[in-house]
Amino acid sequence: MATLVHMGTSVLSLRIDGELLERLRHHAAKRGMSVQDYVVRTLVRDDFDERFQTAVEETEKFYGVT
Repeated sequence: MATLVHMGTSVLSLRIDGELLERLRHHAAKRGMSVQDYVVRTLVRDDFDERFQTAVEETEKFYGVT
């Protein structure tokens, strides 16, 4: 039987300069997304990439690959 774990949400407030915000708006608009959704998706993807790389490195250590 699977257990459902509910991950709550929190608010993160950022202060960024106008030029960066415009670039984020542009990238989000190209994908039909809000800036908030675009930033969250980017952070999640980056977190996955980092965790995946760590897993690869640990696997290589386990098998003695350098």
